[in-house]
Amino acid sequence: MDDVSMVGLMGRVTGTIGPGLVGEVIVRVRGGAEHFLAYAATGADRIERGTVVTVIEYLPPRTVYVSAVYGS
Repeated sequence: MDDVSMVGLMGRVTGTIGPGLVGEVIVRVRGGAEHFLAYAATGADRIERGTVVTVIEYLPPRTVYVSAVYGS
């Protein structure tokens, strides 16, 4: 999966993301769902489990930077 196809995808936090923490998100890709290591795009945000997020940046093979989707 290349960078262009991952950016903009939505996922759900399965492990809290925050300063000093490597979180985890699950994202629907390739007809299924996959887990990725996740960091907050702004670095200072804390994003709790269950929060819907958008992929801002993808670093192959399994790391994403995300931002919370507000209103979800």
